[in-house]
Amino acid sequence: MKNLTYLPSLALVALSFLVASIGGCETSPPTTAFTPVIPKTWDDAVMANLELPLAEPAYSPKHVSADYYYRIPVRPIYRSYPVYHPKHEPPGYLDQLRRQEPVVLWDDKGCRPPLKTEADWIKAGELVFDLSALVTSQGCISTSTNTTLLFRDPKWYERTGTPITREGVVPFYRYIIREKGQVEIGLLSCAMCHTRVMPDGSVVKGAQGNFPFDRVFADDYRNDPSAIETDRLLEHQLFHTPWLKPDPQAQLAQVTSEQLAAPHDSIPPGVLSRHRTRPDQPVQVPDLIGVRGRRYLDRSGLQNHRGIGDMMRYAALNQGGDDLARFGDFIPATVFFPGNKLPDDPTDPQAQLSRYSDEQLYALALFVYSLKPPPNPNLPKTAAQKALVQRGEAIFKEEGCAKCHDPKHGYTNNKLIAAPGFDVPNDHPAKEDIMRNASGTPRQIGSDSTLTITTRRGTGFYKVPSLLGVWYRGPFEHNGSCATLEDWFDPARTNDTYVPTGWKGPPGTKSRAVKGHEFGLDLSEDERKTLIAFLRTL
Repeated sequence: MKNLTYLPSLALVALSFLVASIGGCETSPPTTAFTPVIPKTWDDAVMANLELPLAEPAYSPKHVSADYYYRIPVRPIYRSYPVYHPKHEPPGYLDQLRRQEPVVLWDDKGCRPPLKTEADWIKAGELVFDLSALVTSQGCISTSTNTTLLFRDPKWYERTGTPITREGVVPFYRYIIREKGQVEIGLLSCAMCHTRVMPDGSVVKGAQGNFPFDRVFADDYRNDPSAIETDRLLEHQLFHTPWLKPDPQAQLAQVTSEQLAAPHDSIPPGVLSRHRTRPDQPVQVPDLIGVRGRRYLDRSGLQNHRGIGDMMRYAALNQGGDDLARFGDFIPATVFFPGNKLPDDPTDPQAQLSRYSDEQLYALALFVYSLKPPPNPNLPKTAAQKALVQRGEAIFKEEGCAKCHDPKHGYTNNKLIAAPGFDVPNDHPAKEDIMRNASGTPRQIGSDSTLTITTRRGTGFYKVPSLLGVWYRGPFEHNGSCATLEDWFDPARTNDTYVPTGWKGPPGTKSRAVKGHEFGLDLSEDERKTLIAFLRTL
């Protein structure tokens, strides 16, 4: 049996969802005090142009029909409970959980949380944010405290670097009770990617998360080499790029568990070999705080964001909906389905498909839009600090940073900038938002283009990111090459002898240049420190 830590990756298989049985229900009377207008999440016409074309447009995803999507069962939300580091778990905690009755908080059969006001909807959206996409009996603790589960082994935390809160809670997992007496582990919630444990042990929801996904992948691959065949299939499902010749996965059938683990082991927290990327081309985990003002989603500007309906669709897709899409002749989810084809009947329990309801997705989007940054400890307090920040702001303006990172638009311009090697079509659907030179030709940033040209998230562009909240974020750059702002503004990073402080590169990389965005690299050391002091106040 595959161990527990494998499940964050396995959860992406077959829509990442497990159909759960219905237990007891908490209900609230209907109310008309707040009547939201809930968009339809899956509309065939809207889904057809939701994403920008891929750099290889013939392989842009063709999504399942609305009829198929809406026949997928709705996932119920169960009451869940915190997971503690084994050294901090209260005495008798698991015994108490085993005595709990299963309680459904929200489903499509009449259970729902109180939804009287907009604040109620936002609170309910937090339930969805924390909802585990996968609830698994493989992580079940039914009769005794099973200390063989890796997340209950203190050494696992040492090996993976998984952070815990000041209360000793692991905020990336939740315990779920679907059957009295069985304590299951819930994984792959939105919170698992977008929760950050700060140095003082406090938690920031919606931030660039710091759960060490890839180190957990690597630890799991090494811990259970008997599952090598499943692991190889999983790597294919998550990362195959069907148009690449030669195929980077051509030797997948021969690789060992150690060879699978190595590229994941090199990826630090805050960076992720997310599905549709590759372990040798990871991507920075996005910060969702302030996302309401962003025109495009993902570092490659992959998805349009024109309103709350698109945010709902983003959640539906990234919780596994795009695993059902066709990329040329490749449908990721079918790697694990009989006959390598989607089930004709998505309600078949053997298909193990589920989805959010439109109501749940709307609440989730409202919650994401409501997220606020934590209190900023870098705001100036003394006259000297204020003067320093003012000088930094002056440098920001003098260097022309505001042309791309406009304070009026949340320190971005919501534009796209082409990557080297991408020939932008004249009729590109985002042509109005593509940055251009004075001659009218598409402007290029000069950054490494591998992620945005050779993966299934690649559009040929990178979006201009917001600078809000850079004080609590990191690593930086689209693949997290630079751990800190000081590293990002270090002129040495453009040299081939540079050793990246974040993601170092594929296994065997000793040094490499972190190219692109050379703005600010010609400043004096004092000017760079002053500029960074200003940026940390944003």
